[in-house]
Amino acid sequence: MSNQIPEHVIEEIRKANDIVDIIGEYIQLKKQGRNYFGLCPFHGEKTPSFSVTQEKQIFHCFGCGKGGNVITFLMEMENYSFYEALQFLADRSGIQLPETNKSVSTLSQETQDILSAHEWLTKLYHHLLRFTKDGKEGYSYLKNRGVNDEAIDEFQLGFAPNVKNFTAEFLHKKGYHQQLLVKAGLITQQDDNQVSDRFRGRVIFPIRNHLGKTVAFGGRALGDQKPKYMNSPESELFHKGKILYNFDLAKKHIRKKNAAILFEGQMDIIAAYQAGIKNVIATLGTALTEYQAKLLNRYVDTVVICYDGDRAGLDAAYKAAVLLRDVGCEVKIAHLQHNMDPDNFIEKYGGEKFENEVIKASDTFISFYMRYLMKDYNMNNEGDRLHYIEEVLKQLAMIDSSIEREYYLKELSNEYNISMDTLSNEISGYREKFGSNKDNRQKNRYTTSSREWNVRKSKLLPAFHNAERQLLSYMLQDVVITDKVQTEIGAGFNIDSHKIIATYLYAFYEEGNDPDVSLFLEKITEPKLQQEITEIAMIPLQDDISDKEINDYIRIIQTKKSDMDAIKTLKDQQKRAEQQQDPIKAAQIAMQIIEINKQSKNMN
Repeated sequence: MSNQIPEHVIEEIRKANDIVDIIGEYIQLKKQGRNYFGLCPFHGEKTPSFSVTQEKQIFHCFGCGKGGNVITFLMEMENYSFYEALQFLADRSGIQLPETNKSVSTLSQETQDILSAHEWLTKLYHHLLRFTKDGKEGYSYLKNRGVNDEAIDEFQLGFAPNVKNFTAEFLHKKGYHQQLLVKAGLITQQDDNQVSDRFRGRVIFPIRNHLGKTVAFGGRALGDQKPKYMNSPESELFHKGKILYNFDLAKKHIRKKNAAILFEGQMDIIAAYQAGIKNVIATLGTALTEYQAKLLNRYVDTVVICYDGDRAGLDAAYKAAVLLRDVGCEVKIAHLQHNMDPDNFIEKYGGEKFENEVIKASDTFISFYMRYLMKDYNMNNEGDRLHYIEEVLKQLAMIDSSIEREYYLKELSNEYNISMDTLSNEISGYREKFGSNKDNRQKNRYTTSSREWNVRKSKLLPAFHNAERQLLSYMLQDVVITDKVQTEIGAGFNIDSHKIIATYLYAFYEEGNDPDVSLFLEKITEPKLQQEITEIAMIPLQDDISDKEINDYIRIIQTKKSDMDAIKTLKDQQKRAEQQQDPIKAAQIAMQIIEINKQSKNMN
């Protein structure tokens, strides 16, 4: 596909989309030295090994080996074709792609049709709600709930008329097959094969994926229909445990605030958004899943859980907090009055009071845990009090911060008249039993640099292998060094993949290109080779390397090449000696091979 699009257009699009900005929309990046680090989106990890360099416009994961430029990142992350990745970046930067260059989508035709059907219905339901008599009932409901027109438009809220086959007829006229709509959960099929609108008579909440595409609907009944709330059924596009409501709109606000506020309901989101609190997301009627927790951990350090203030809300908040802490998030839990939810708190007291007295006043996990745990004990009973204190101490034992531990130990000491020495001795026993590194996730998350990763790897490789990697890394950023290497050793590298990279690089510069790793990667079609190039390009280099150092790398490579050629010749001679029934000569040759290997090993 790249051959069908002018290279200057591809280059314009790539340069208009900074790789740090694009990847920063998927994971939280923190600058360390020249590079940015974050948790790899392609494999599970708690210590960041995913590095992005703005200078070279490439990424590389030192953990799983994935690497490339901004286009290959989107192809890998979104399962896009090359054209789809370019189209996404072109749309983002306002660049027009040639109309003649169409590509087969990586999505099946059926999936594309389901997406377009959802898009049509989103527009239809929203139009009905805002501008027609058919939607007046839904519009009045939202107005009574305090939702303004701006929020209705922002979230594309709608209304499905209480007409049995309204949706089916509308989409049939658009050319959609009935069975596809049944499969997508947009209409339901009865035993007599009659169909009806799944969401008829309901206020519609479009559920979008992280790219802002509607993949499902949530419907709130206005009459006596059961259930009161209904979501689309699970499908290839919609998994409740993987999508967070409003995540597409909240991403940029979450990054800006470096915190996400987690709600349970869609109306909570809308109320907060109207109040100017926009780093808000919600689950879709289910408990938080590990997938969702890991997704949040890639984006942000801190998650504030703000669930309903009743017992069910407290139980759900505790489970979500434990899950988020397990994947590495710092967790805070907002404290709402009993039987209040965020929506009616904001309606009653306003957004400013909600932010200051609920969100900013959130409990730490330990404070919340102590309060949450207490509900299961009769604190007037001595046995219950002792058991409660023991459970709290076990939780405190998993905190590595001595200041934080002491803070809560003093609370226990003052509250229950137990000496600090006794509590400290008890917690020391638990720490010895549990291990002391349970809660140190955040403090050491960003301590490994690309230089350290490469030092670790270089220790595992022989000298000639490291010399080839270092030399290629300099070649990727310097035409003069490349010309020198091409003259002196050509493709005479010892590692096969290094030979291929050097050959491609010679051709790249001969075409008149300046050093540009990101552009060079466009010429490489083999994913494994792309990954190796990005790893080599991440090697930290000296700004003013001397000719002597370059010559040393070349000498090491040539020496190894000479040794390998000599060994190959000797092995051929040894084979002939064995065929001629001359064991003495074969043994002598074997000793020569051992000596060459020994000398080569000493050089390493």
